[in-house]
Amino acid sequence: METEEQHEPPERDRSSVPGQGTKGRSRSVRLGLAAASVLTVLLLTSAFIVQPFLIPSSSMDPTLRVGDRVLVNKLVYRFGDGPRRGDVVVFDGTDSFSGEADPDANPVVAALREAGAATGLARPAETDYVKRVIGVGGDRVRCCDRRGRIEVNGRPVDEEYLHSGNAPSAVPFDIRVPEGRLWVMGDYRSRSSDSRDHLGEPGGGTVPVERVIGRADWIGWPPSRIESVPSGAGSGHD
Repeated sequence: METEEQHEPPERDRSSVPGQGTKGRSRSVRLGLAAASVLTVLLLTSAFIVQPFLIPSSSMDPTLRVGDRVLVNKLVYRFGDGPRRGDVVVFDGTDSFSGEADPDANPVVAALREAGAATGLARPAETDYVKRVIGVGGDRVRCCDRRGRIEVNGRPVDEEYLHSGNAPSAVPFDIRVPEGRLWVMGDYRSRSSDSRDHLGEPGGGTVPVERVIGRADWIGWPPSRIESVPSGAGSGHD
């Protein structure tokens, strides 16, 4: 007697199981949207409110050290007075401390670098600097008096923030800061390229106030360094 062949039921294609493939795809989409949302919030916050800034050099040591991430307050000068003596500011040095940005730079690479700098994950742009305000518009700033101190409007500045063993300046100068501009210097004077290095250039080494990105208010990283950025009270005498 002839018997029927036993056939095993065909194996189901797993990808055709209702919901299984779409669940994985929807999860990936949700994760991607969440990551994009977080990045968007970070970039918007960085653009308009507070921007992390990676300290790239020792020019502000000991106040700020290489690798510190400072939080730059971008609102403080928009709704109040301009920079004051003693403030630690981040500014765009284009046309004052450095030349124009490279017009031939790859726009994709430039955008990625800008996003990394805006979140404090990458070095800032080559044209961005962090320095301390020593003189504001109308001030006469000179170095130095008989005791080797910098004078602002004829009064010596008590610079307790200076790096140990550093003189206020090894370079003599005497300048009247134009209105709307700032005279800025690093706290580690022997390792800081600042207003003194641009005395012979347009602006006499001063920085336009409109180029100031914001005030460095807090050190946010590393955890052992979390603290407010001290202003130079000694630079505030009128």
